[in-house]
Amino acid sequence: MERTTLNVRVDSVRDEAHGVRSFSVSRLDGQPFDHYEPGAHIDVTGPSGFTRQYSLCGDPDQRHAHLFAVKREAASRGGSRSLHDEVKVGSELTIGAPRNLFQLAPGASEHILVAAGIGVTPLLSMAYRLLKQKQPFVLHYFARSAEHAAFMSLLSRAPFSDHVKFHFGIAREQLDTVLGACLADAHDGTHVYTCGPAPFMERMVALGETRVAPEAIHLERFAAEPASSVSGASAALDAFDVRIASSGATVRVDKNTSIVAALASIGIEVDTSCGEGVCGTCMIDVVSGTPEHRDHCLSKAERASGKVICCCVSRATSPELVLDL
Repeated sequence: MERTTLNVRVDSVRDEAHGVRSFSVSRLDGQPFDHYEPGAHIDVTGPSGFTRQYSLCGDPDQRHAHLFAVKREAASRGGSRSLHDEVKVGSELTIGAPRNLFQLAPGASEHILVAAGIGVTPLLSMAYRLLKQKQPFVLHYFARSAEHAAFMSLLSRAPFSDHVKFHFGIAREQLDTVLGACLADAHDGTHVYTCGPAPFMERMVALGETRVAPEAIHLERFAAEPASSVSGASAALDAFDVRIASSGATVRVDKNTSIVAALASIGIEVDTSCGEGVCGTCMIDVVSGTPEHRDHCLSKAERASGKVICCCVSRATSPELVLDL
């Protein structure tokens, strides 16, 4: 399960907003990138050696370059800080293949995109595709101010400007009212997509579910929430067995061991990236047993089905999980 990586060159670096910088990269071997669907993200390993996930925010049909944007985090352990401080035109980076848990719904009659801050990045790639397909959509962009809104110059001019509505400096007590107005025209067949800070998305989902079906609401998280906030976390068993469907091999997963680590102890390597249940790299199909989901990337429908699990953080409520390995 070795992860595919590519060596790339940085072709351009641009300050997109206060504390936000974009990077356009191309393959060192000169070949085009593989096709990807809007909403995808990639692993990026910077000069510090840290690997972080960033959404692709360029035109997904332009395969000669990948574009991603990085917000400089005040509490950075070396990921965003290294990219901001050490990467320049000509620098070489290592990236992973695109992965996508945040795709446009093919059957939607209309799309409402709602971004906050750096959360605009995956929605920008969606906007490119929707424009090309001439599908009805609107992008609502929330930011502290115009200076904090990434890609402001791009979104303020045609062809995006007819589809984008900016919301700057909205006070917390006003947020529900403004979000409700964003959803005022939602109807059967409308799908809603949101990305931004966790509290913002929580309000967006709560209000969205009063307008459209829960399965018509899609969200992308950039970071995991505290474990205590994951509903049902206390239902997991302290220890359980994981059995491999193909071989019958079984390994015990104790209270202080992840499924990924337990599998590695018997020679089965599961590819991981974020280690927080955000990126979806370690998703494995479940043949039988009951997962206890602690991830932040599966949809409600995927969680309810019990047919897939993120092995880096999730547990089990049944004595045994059988995985499709």
